Amino acid sequence: MGSKSVVDMIEASSGVHFSGFHMDGLEPRNMEIEQPTTSATENVHKQPFVIGVAGGAASGKTTVCDMIIEQLHDQRVVLVNQDSFYHNLTPEELTRVHEYNFDHPDAFDTEQLLCSMEKLKHGQAVDIPKYDFKSYKSDVFPARRVNPSDVIILEGILLFHDPRVRELMNMKIFVDTDADVRLARRIRRDTVEKGRDIGTVLDQYSKFVKPAFDDFILPTKKYADIIIPRGGDNHVAIDLIVQHIRTKLGQHDLCKIYPNLYVIHSTFQIRGMHTLIRDAQTTKHDFVFYSDRLIRLVVEHGLGHLPFTEKQVITPTGSVYTGVDFCKRLCGVSVIRSGESMENALRACCKGIKIGKILIHREGDNGQQLIYEKLPTDISDRHVLLLDPILGTGNSAVQAISLLIRKGVPESNIIFLNLISAPQGVHVVCKSFPRIKIVTSEIEIGLNEDFRVIPGMGEFGDRYFGTDDDDQVMDPSL
Repeated sequence: MGSKSVVDMIEASSGVHFSGFHMDGLEPRNMEIEQPTTSATENVHKQPFVIGVAGGAASGKTTVCDMIIEQLHDQRVVLVNQDSFYHNLTPEELTRVHEYNFDHPDAFDTEQLLCSMEKLKHGQAVDIPKYDFKSYKSDVFPARRVNPSDVIILEGILLFHDPRVRELMNMKIFVDTDADVRLARRIRRDTVEKGRDIGTVLDQYSKFVKPAFDDFILPTKKYADIIIPRGGDNHVAIDLIVQHIRTKLGQHDLCKIYPNLYVIHSTFQIRGMHTLIRDAQTTKHDFVFYSDRLIRLVVEHGLGHLPFTEKQVITPTGSVYTGVDFCKRLCGVSVIRSGESMENALRACCKGIKIGKILIHREGDNGQQLIYEKLPTDISDRHVLLLDPILGTGNSAVQAISLLIRKGVPESNIIFLNLISAPQGVHVVCKSFPRIKIVTSEIEIGLNEDFRVIPGMGEFGDRYFGTDDDDQVMDPSL
């Protein structure tokens, strides 16, 4: 491939590359190796970022939601209120409506809320009912059509009570406001907006609102990721929350599920290099050259996740510079044979680093068998960079990581470096070992029926080491 075409391809590449694959229905940790999904057609709609905002009545939840929506003006944001999902009162309940507890968990139709959220998360528009607090029915007014969005904000007093609803959320916020302030707000709201007399409001507060807060709402505060004192008056907290949301929106969906998965930030250069090494027509020389460049970036990013200590040095000008000292107890472990392609980049970054080797024999998808290992004798005292350019089904990775743990390496001391990762492999490894870190440059669409990564880049080891048939053009579907 000529140099002109290489430059043209890099310059022509554009856009940040993240696939829209998202694994739903994640289960508790299980050390058993799971079988991956085989069909590439199982790629699903890009998942929204779901925020739950809970707290006592009149705590300022709506104000917090409005402030978040205002600051996320360049994103598609929808607000879904738990109040929309109150049960319709029966004729008997209507005759004694003043005795009905609207602050009890049973007052809400949680099943309908779950159904609506499930549709929104899968890219389907839903009709949210408008509850009428005069007739106590949800079918008096036309339903509100809510379209799929980047961010869904759920707001309600008892959002955190049902674990099924909590599991829908990527972020849980509890608005914590003093009881006297909440009561004052409630009196003003109910007397002005709902036309109730102050005696009725106070009677309802003492009979239902306060006991329900103490029994059902306050205990759910422990489930919150963020607690906001003073509600909408806390502008610093709102700003920090919005910054965090923006960060999460820029991540791949799998990074929202697994905080130990890191995808390096994509640029036109990175996308261009991926274009070249994925091209079936790329020569071995160019494949190795651009693979090495990408591997170096992944290695450097992985090294950034190692612990460090502060260190001061004297510069040639006699000034003091406060920096950091690199982690000293470090080694690499390559999974033979493809992993050996990453060794030169690691040696270039870490002079004199020890590198061990693991060989796992693959027979189809289920026949992984460890047949060779040569590791540093003191590996249990080191941080380990595990090297394998392709994370496919994850089964070989689980074998390699299990061996390192059996050798005494703490799970949190392992950083798994690869160029591309299939979502199925990420799911298997992160579920099995939630304390390791995975660093990759791109997340793929998935696996095909032959358990090959797609779009992929073919047999990496053969292309890198030149053991494929140079006279034949690679099958682009590999």
